[in-house]
Amino acid sequence: MERKIRIGTRESQLALWQANEVKRLLENAGNAVELVLIKSEGDIDLVTPLYELGVQGVFTRALDAALLSDRIDIAVHSMKDVPVQPAKGIVQAAVLKRASYKDIFVPKQDSTFLDDTASIATIATSSIRRMAQWLDRYPNHTITTLRGNVNTRLRKVAEEDWNGAIFAAAGLERIDLRPANAVELDWMLPAPAQGAIMVVCKQDDNYCLDACKIFNDADTELCTYIERSFLRTLLGGCSTPISALASIEGDMLVFRGNMLTKDGKQKAEIYKEALVTDARDLGAEAAKEILANGGDAIIEQIRNAG
Repeated sequence: MERKIRIGTRESQLALWQANEVKRLLENAGNAVELVLIKSEGDIDLVTPLYELGVQGVFTRALDAALLSDRIDIAVHSMKDVPVQPAKGIVQAAVLKRASYKDIFVPKQDSTFLDDTASIATIATSSIRRMAQWLDRYPNHTITTLRGNVNTRLRKVAEEDWNGAIFAAAGLERIDLRPANAVELDWMLPAPAQGAIMVVCKQDDNYCLDACKIFNDADTELCTYIERSFLRTLLGGCSTPISALASIEGDMLVFRGNMLTKDGKQKAEIYKEALVTDARDLGAEAAKEILANGGDAIIEQIRNAG
């Protein structure tokens, strides 16, 4: 009898879109599939800023538990939410082709104030990576917490007395909610693996590993591996403002990374490139280089600030 693959997913509109995309890919390959809805801590607590929740795995722990207790066979995640050190017994089964890696700014009304880096404004985000890069560019702005799923966050932009909020482009675009007046933040480096979707399963589940590998995108897998290696080597989580982007340009792999203090006042940056065929260790190499050139002082300051 054919085995039915149970896909675990969070209940948000975006999580369901991602799970249904994996369901479609599996069904196209002839697999029997069903969705299983699982609540995560990140969905239940919509008040506490993400960086106070002990964020590593806040959106993945419930799905990890469901996997390990055999309630589901695979789980689908926004890859940037997945801790760089997976839970014991769980492995990456596939990475889908990446969508936009960019951050976008959704203004309440007008966005022309962004042209003036000395402007005064109130901006909403719960990502300390976005906060740090924003304050580096706009030191006179005030950052306020923004939580909830993308629908809730968009509603808050309309309701609250803010100038706007920062979102991941991919999340809004996947569920057709990107506002027409959204501004792409080309200067902002993304979270490692932003815009990519990861599928995980138990390490000994060869049936699911084989079923998922057919839709694994090799280029996205390499780029996200390099970005997450940069993060892992710096021992960074969501409470450290670390950004990374690896991109393939012809036969070259181009890597950009940075890390900042939370207030945006100190920044260390790195740029590296290598042949795609030689690039797998580029993220770890870049992390060691950035630590030697000011990054270690930034990490020390973040730790001391608590």
